[in-house]
Amino acid sequence: MTDTLTKFMFDDATVRGELVELQVAWQQILKHHHYPVPVRNLLGEMTAAAALLCANLKFDGSMIMQIHGDGAIKLLVVECNNHLHIRSMAKLTDDAIIGEQASLTELINARGNGRFIITLDPHDKSMGQTPYQGIVPLEGVSISAIIQNYMKQSEQLDTQLWLASNDQVCRGMLLQRLPDVGGTANPDTDTVDQTAESTWDRTCILGNTLTAHELTSTDTATLMHRLFWEETVRVFDPLKVRFTCTCSHEKVSNMLVMLGKEEVMEAVTSLGKLDINCDFCGKPYSFDAVDCIELFLPPVIKLHSDTDRPH
Repeated sequence: MTDTLTKFMFDDATVRGELVELQVAWQQILKHHHYPVPVRNLLGEMTAAAALLCANLKFDGSMIMQIHGDGAIKLLVVECNNHLHIRSMAKLTDDAIIGEQASLTELINARGNGRFIITLDPHDKSMGQTPYQGIVPLEGVSISAIIQNYMKQSEQLDTQLWLASNDQVCRGMLLQRLPDVGGTANPDTDTVDQTAESTWDRTCILGNTLTAHELTSTDTATLMHRLFWEETVRVFDPLKVRFTCTCSHEKVSNMLVMLGKEEVMEAVTSLGKLDINCDFCGKPYSFDAVDCIELFLPPVIKLHSDTDRPH
């Protein structure tokens, strides 16, 4: 099994592409969840898409991709950083009834109130980098269409995605038309533009021959050969993608503090202790009454001893 992302670029450098294949990481994501098939497949497609987009992050940090739904699915979320460490999960309504053939629109955007959010979160805020968040209504009947519309609106980049997922693997391919490159030696700008347009149209036509079954059942090298054997393509060394969860006792504690003292103390008094499992990896965290009381104590201010005081 492999978890890799392979970048490639076409000969005239006007279109770049990526292929991602997640097997081990996908199994780790599914390990603690039993999602209905349509939910699982949507989450897998979104997980593959996040890896494809994060391969081009220009900063040390994370991208968080979220779909907030108004149907049986309340939330789909994927977090991936520039090292391609990834995690994802889905949250359903308590009374969710999901058929085998349920569509994305039925599950997420039944009343037209769904939202798609991408957050870029640099790790080192001291370098002047600040988080960025883009929020748009859901437009499209597939994960790929939603992200393509977002990229066109927010990033002004022509992007095409092909995504597929099952219980064993999630895979995806991205093609992206690069901005016009300045400084070319060719004085005939129209010719350059026509060549770029031709390459983009041709590669998208080839991509559109992919079926979901072919994408989930075919390894990266074979797909590259099938699709682009007549093209001159530069293929780069594959990058490793891995499942990583960043949950911690501190983060769960902060979540409880945000709920408020009254709600937390009422819950721990009723239950005796609070057992909380990470939504991403299933790791358990336990808080008894004393732990909960300590969450809401004022911070301890350390006083200098006499020997520490300046003379």
